[in-house]
Formats: sequence, C-alpha cells, structure tokens
Amino acid sequence: MRSMEKSMMALLIVVIAVRILLRGATAVEPSPTVIVVGAGMSGISAAKTLVAAGIKNIIILEATNRIGGRICKTNFAGMSVEIGANWVEGVGGNEVNPIWKMVNKLKLRTFVSDYDNLTANTYKQVGGLYKKSEAQTAFDAADMRSEFSSNISVSMSAHRQEDISILTSQRLTNQVPYTPIDMAVDYYTYDYEFAEPPRVTSLQNTEPLPTFSNFGEDLYFVADPKGYETVVYYIAKQFLTTDAAGVITDPRLKLHKVVTEIQQSPSGVIVKTEDGSIYRAAYVMVSVIIGVLHTNLINFHPDLPQWKILAIYQFDMAVYTKIFIKFPYKFWPTGNGTEFFLYAHEKRGYYTVWQQLERAYPGSNALLVTVTDDESRRIEQQPDSDTKKEIMEVLRNMFGKNIPEPTDILIPRWWSNRFYKGTFSNWPIGVNRFEYDQIRAPVGRIYFTGEHTSQHYNGYVHGAYLAGIDAAKIMIRCIKEKDCKYNVMPKGT
Repeated sequence: MRSMEKSMMALLIVVIAVRILLRGATAVEPSPTVIVVGAGMSGISAAKTLVAAGIKNIIILEATNRIGGRICKTNFAGMSVEIGANWVEGVGGNEVNPIWKMVNKLKLRTFVSDYDNLTANTYKQVGGLYKKSEAQTAFDAADMRSEFSSNISVSMSAHRQEDISILTSQRLTNQVPYTPIDMAVDYYTYDYEFAEPPRVTSLQNTEPLPTFSNFGEDLYFVADPKGYETVVYYIAKQFLTTDAAGVITDPRLKLHKVVTEIQQSPSGVIVKTEDGSIYRAAYVMVSVIIGVLHTNLINFHPDLPQWKILAIYQFDMAVYTKIFIKFPYKFWPTGNGTEFFLYAHEKRGYYTVWQQLERAYPGSNALLVTVTDDESRRIEQQPDSDTKKEIMEVLRNMFGKNIPEPTDILIPRWWSNRFYKGTFSNWPIGVNRFEYDQIRAPVGRIYFTGEHTSQHYNGYVHGAYLAGIDAAKIMIRCIKEKDCKYNVMPKGT
C-alpha cells in the first residue's frame, strides 16, 4: 500500500513539474503551412492568392497595430489625410490599373492631379512669381534635357553599354541645371517622381515607365475619409473572417508581432518574434520593405547567401515626405490651374513642390509640400518647430510678410521608423533583369515579395499588389506541383 502511495505521489510530482515547465516555456503556436511576414499590400495580396489556391493554413505576422503598411491614413486637423501612398498612378491607358478598378468599386473620392499650369505658378526664391515666359523657358530646357537623356539611353541599350545616372547624361550634353528655376524644374521632373536626385537615378528611368505606358498618364489623388487603405482591407476581407461590423477577427492575422528571426532547415522554417513567440511552418513569405532588409531587424539563420545579400543592398530605399500645413485662412491662389506650384531656391529640393488642397478638402485652408531624400532625412531629425519656421520663411518669400501662422502641421517620419526605413524602392543604376530575378528569388523555403520585387512597377501601389500575386504563384507551384526551381536570367540580360 505504501509502495502504491509512493508511486502515486511520484506521478503527481511529475505532472506538477511538467505543468510548471509548460507555464514557463515560450509559447509555441500550431504549425501552419505558410507564414507571411508583413500585412502591407504585398503581404495581403500574396496571402489572398495562397488561400485562393487552397493553401488556407497560413498565419500573417504584422509588426504594427494595423494592416496596409505604407498605405496609411491619419487624422490631421479634422481631415483624413494620407501620410504614405496618396495617388493612383497610371490611369486612362489601354490597360486598366488593378488598383484603379478597386478604388472605383469602393467609390473612394479621387481627384485628377493637374500639373499643366506650372509655368504660371513658379515662384522666385524672393520676390513673387516668375514671368510665365521665363518659367516656360525653364520647362522647355528640361524637356530638351530629358530628350537628350532618352536618346543617350536608347543608344547605350542598342550597344549593350552599362547604365549611367541621369546626372551623367546631363554632363555629357553639358546641360546640368544650375540656376534656382532650372534646379526647381529638374527637381519636379525627377526627384518628385523618384524621390532621389539625378546623380543616383538610373538613366533607364528616362524611358517611358511601364506604369504610364501601360496604364495611362493620369494620376488620381485619393482624398476619402475611409482612406486609401480601404483597398488593402477590401482584399484582406475576401479571405479573412470578419465580425458583423466588418472588423477583421480572423485568428490567422496576428498584429503587434515583430519578427526578429527566421530559421530554415530542409524540413521547414521557424519564425521568432520580439515578444518571445515561436511559429513553425513549411514555408515563409517575407513581404517587408527592402529598407528593413537593409537593417538587422530580421536575422536569418543560416545567413542568406552572398548573391541574395548583394541583390538586397543594390536596391535603393527612397524617402518621400509629404508635410501638411493648416492655416486659419487661405492666402494663396485658388481655382482652376492653381493646384500645384513650385518654389525655386538656390538649394536644390528646398521645399520645392507645393499643392493647395482646396479641391480635395474644401474649406480646409491646407497646403501640402513635398520633400525627398536628404531633405527628408534632415527634416526628420529636427524638431517640428524648426521645420515650421523654415516653411513659413519660404511661404513669406512667396506670398509676403503678412500671412498668418499655421494652426497645425503634420510631418511623417518614414525613414526614422524601424518598420519601414523609407517610403519606396528605386531601381538603381546598372541593375538589369539578372539582379531583378535575384531580388525576388526564393532562398530555400524563404520567399520574398514587395513592390521592390516588381520588375516593371517597383515603387507603386499596383507594383506591390501584383508582386504579391507573382510571389505567391511561385510558392504555389512549389507546394502543389513540387516544382521549386527558380530560373534566374543570365547576367547582362
């Protein structure tokens, strides 16, 4: 009897010990087939494509408290404004932009952006407007520079010569802009689109961009209280469950999950997060922005191969900052042909491109000024009060000393945010199809997606959407057809 009591006591001690160990152990989640890292446009698009193919056992790990990534609205002085992606770029062509389809289906408020009258809305560093004839001369010179650059690009491609920067092509033709107005127009032509200056922008970008040659040249500004992110939620709700109010409740979407480590072996992957959670799966789809891949936020074990690391670091991460300013009343021109205006300064890119928001937000008394690259980084590192002071000096140079102080200012900080480190990728000088194939190529069980993996539409919302679909199809082929080979084009292609 005593022997039986001892045995029962020993068994009880073991059970208690196991329970204590389990309570103290790091939580290990049940194993899905695929883990998707990131719930931006590419991650959600990839996940939807996987689920549509019957691969429903997925988990999406998102570092922030929301889906949508760089498509992000916020409240500013009573307005719902977009601090990230703001335009549907590429509308009115032979092909229909898939994002434009969804924006129309969701009936989001959009306004075509009209840049046609900039020659009548270009301001001197001090002293008001340039004469329209002076501004027209500067724009004609910019068109000529672009034409020369395009001709050089065509010639170099025909002779299979290496790519060069836009600035190099300008030097070759002795057409580098130096005056404030020429620099302002050059900035509008290149930096405003690519968020990087001509010295680091590929000459290939002077050729017609597929976004505009395929989908059309019109750009539509999204200004809807529901937010541009509604498009991402629309896609997500096609495969994630929601409650009666339409709020996503699907347990497969896990927010506040900062991925810090991805391990892979022949049998699967292990993904660890900052809060100590561990997730296991057969495959992982990494959809984080390339700026994050440039940092050590996510550690890969074993290390990614050298060719993959080189491909990642070859691609640039641009910074595009939209600063919103609200005033008690308007002191700038309004009406047709006044939406956009330029400020020419001796420092290139110094608060150059302005947009008055009366059409998008009637009665808002708000302006939007765009800065990029080094100016974005500089502004992110200084107090908002300093930025406001600089902006007011510029505005007084344009509109006189008797203008009011702003009541609100909003300065996004994408570069400083460890989950983004910038706003969109840029195709760097000298990169060809070979490097593109490498940037999106899987490494074993680790797959990659994001707008940076889109050969034709990198940097655009539709590029992110289509890249997610493309990457998911590559993974589906591996999972369902056991065809896991990924062919990289020969170098120099």
